[in-house]
Amino acid sequence: MTKALADVRILDMTHVQAGPTASQLMAWLGADVIKFEPPTGDVTRGQLRDVPNADSLYFTMLNCNKRSITVNMKNPMGKEVFIALLKKCDVVMENFGPGVLDRLGFPWSRIHDINPAIVLASIKGFGSSGAYADFKAYENVAQAMGGSMSTTGFMDGPPLVTGSQIGDSGTGLHLVIGILAALHQRKQTGQGQMVEVAMMDSVMNLCRVKFRDHQRLGHGSLAEYSMSTQGMPFTPRSGNDSGGGQLGNAVRCKPGGPNDYLYVVVQEAVWDGLARRIGGEALATDPRFAKISERRKNQQTMWELLTDFASHHTKWDLMKILNEIDVPCGPIMSTEDLVNDEHVRGREMVVELDHPQRGQWLNVGMPIKLSDSPAQIERSPLLGEHTEEILREVLGLPEAEIATMREAGAFSKDPPKIQEYRPLREAG
Repeated sequence: MTKALADVRILDMTHVQAGPTASQLMAWLGADVIKFEPPTGDVTRGQLRDVPNADSLYFTMLNCNKRSITVNMKNPMGKEVFIALLKKCDVVMENFGPGVLDRLGFPWSRIHDINPAIVLASIKGFGSSGAYADFKAYENVAQAMGGSMSTTGFMDGPPLVTGSQIGDSGTGLHLVIGILAALHQRKQTGQGQMVEVAMMDSVMNLCRVKFRDHQRLGHGSLAEYSMSTQGMPFTPRSGNDSGGGQLGNAVRCKPGGPNDYLYVVVQEAVWDGLARRIGGEALATDPRFAKISERRKNQQTMWELLTDFASHHTKWDLMKILNEIDVPCGPIMSTEDLVNDEHVRGREMVVELDHPQRGQWLNVGMPIKLSDSPAQIERSPLLGEHTEEILREVLGLPEAEIATMREAGAFSKDPPKIQEYRPLREAG
């Protein structure tokens, strides 16, 4: 079966989360992703390790369907391998700190000279320009500076980070879009280009509705918020308010555990049926809730009534009751709920894989479903597992050449056995 990106080869120098998220998605879409690692490997191979002497879940869950080659970029022969791979790849990805690639001797201008058709995909915390360009960033730093934390949580408490990794994985998604756009344009021009995505920029894009509300504040208070926003100069933390045209919130269900909540959206069209189900004729005709404008004014009371009704039902039972009258709702699902959920398993959003070091483990599945080329998820590679395979198949090198490179220290951090270097002879 032909995969959507079967004709794309990616040299993936990224590490940790943002870049590997992007390259893994492209690998699932069929790209040949060569994970280009230093001899010590991606740092996440050993971070948060739960099985001794095995790659961590941090690494395995972000590096499926890739091939691993180890190359010492501080070694002259290792740099020759890098140059040879640049000539054979469509995309090279990196998320080093500011200036690292330049210091290795490979600024964009040189990479473009080596292969004018290649796309350089770069992730930075704040981009390569601007006042913050030289600063380092991590997931929560990007959330803090991109507008997410200031608008997450409740106003009587501290700003909060989100559970979803919008700074890292969100940036990876943006990078995939940029890479695909650059590859598409290359079909017209024959030329590659540099694609840059900054973590802060990506978080801002994902927070666009908060910038919508920031501007609306200049014309009055935000009626959909359950608190007063009159006179506020910035978009507040909205708690569990829906923040949209319809009212929404999480209501607590029995037995009252930390995740025993159902999120309910009260659309205009469903209010009459919802009101009759939880409060009968009296609530359906109550003037305090007759129109959405009135429900907004009295939403605290409305949510109290809904919570009282919910306290007699589990979140699953209440979901069934409300779905029968077309009320949009969903239970707050824990990670335990999700990995055991029939719908999630049926959609292959949790898949079981086998790893030679750690045994069986679960991975989040492919969220993009293609009818003609569905993703086939394979385990992550061991460190350097495909080094010689890539040298033979991609670069076409004979065994004697590979042996010479190995002795020259191109693939390890050990001192080279030979000191005489020469340019790599490319096959053909």
